[in-house]
Amino acid sequence: MALAPGVSSSTDPQPVVEDSPPVNAPGLQYFVFGLFFIFGGITSLNDVIIPKLKELFTLSYFEASLVQLWFFIAYAVVGIPGSKLVKRVGYMRGAVVGLLLMIAGCLMFIPASQTAIFGMFLFAYFVLASGVVIVQVVANPLISLLGPPSTTHSRLTFAQAFNSAGTTIFPYFGSMLILGSLALVTADQLSDAELTAYRQAESQAIVNGYLGLAAAIAVVAAVVWMFRNRLKGEKHEATSLAEGLGLLKRPRFGYGALCIFLYVGAEVAIGSFIVSYLMQASVLGLPEQAAGKLLSVYWGGALLGRFIGSVVMRMVSPGKVLAFNAIGAIALILISTNTTGVLSGYSLLAVGLMNSIMFPTIFALACEKLGPKAADGSGILNVAIAGGAVIPALYGLLADGIGLAGALAIPALCYAIIAGFGIFARKPVDAAIV
Repeated sequence: MALAPGVSSSTDPQPVVEDSPPVNAPGLQYFVFGLFFIFGGITSLNDVIIPKLKELFTLSYFEASLVQLWFFIAYAVVGIPGSKLVKRVGYMRGAVVGLLLMIAGCLMFIPASQTAIFGMFLFAYFVLASGVVIVQVVANPLISLLGPPSTTHSRLTFAQAFNSAGTTIFPYFGSMLILGSLALVTADQLSDAELTAYRQAESQAIVNGYLGLAAAIAVVAAVVWMFRNRLKGEKHEATSLAEGLGLLKRPRFGYGALCIFLYVGAEVAIGSFIVSYLMQASVLGLPEQAAGKLLSVYWGGALLGRFIGSVVMRMVSPGKVLAFNAIGAIALILISTNTTGVLSGYSLLAVGLMNSIMFPTIFALACEKLGPKAADGSGILNVAIAGGAVIPALYGLLADGIGLAGALAIPALCYAIIAGFGIFARKPVDAAIV
């Protein structure tokens, strides 16, 4: 999810604004790269939290997937209102609103821990994710405006590398802080008051991690507010909800929105349960913390692939690269589910490399030539990120019945549909939407 956990996700749209002039704001791209890093890291922390909460509250795989459901459902609820807010107050002020919501979500882990109620954790994730959605609505179209149209695909993929840096770094240290604190006893050995006290004590590691994040985000929000009037040349077109949704009638955009839904869902589903997958005796048989650290391999593959992809797509059609990577992901899943040991574990981790260019490429291909409707397209495709809520839940439900390996058929099917989109969208759009 990451995507998150993400969720990546696990998770990070950017439309192409090919008919809008570049924004005059030297150095602003570094600020946008920082935003990609932050919300990428926060989303991927979900993958670390899930095994922790699964143990604390003795959850099934489906129940554990509710973390991702509550996180990513915020994209469906906040995506379109968030885009309208950004159009009303502007990119920089919109970023401040999103960052403040993220701080509120982090602080809500305090009462969640004190009450030791699983539902409180889920609500905290929803509030946190709502802020992430608004920040993404800002970052995604803005990065498209900060350079010439001819290098948009490459620039967006490069920006995604900073998102992947967050998803690579956060899980490694998060696993040490959060998973490393598991006690020698387990929740299913306790009852009543002892169980409540155990959950409160063990969830304190989660609280400490998110309090640190809240402090860091507060510093970023203060800096953004200081430079709220720096952006020059910002333009937005006022449109109704019906006009925005009308973009879905465009085959390329509609198919792309479906693929965003499926891609985020597949990426988050794998990321959410890969710790449990690697812990299986038939795979790597690792303890929880060691398996959690390997999340950085999964997300690190996406980081490496995005740097490579930003170069490759200057020479090869983005659609063809997308189809190649989707087919590669299917092949790796088949290898993992039909082998054991190191090959099984690392072939699934390698899916992260195949994921690398998928999100920015799908997003960019779907949004080609949207021009002044870029904010509307960004809002709608943010809603499609809700696939990170639906697909992992289906994965968890199936895993409860046939196991984690068999349930990988769900993300494999998602990748098959995405490969089709790559072939469909391999040629550029001829005309702009006006």
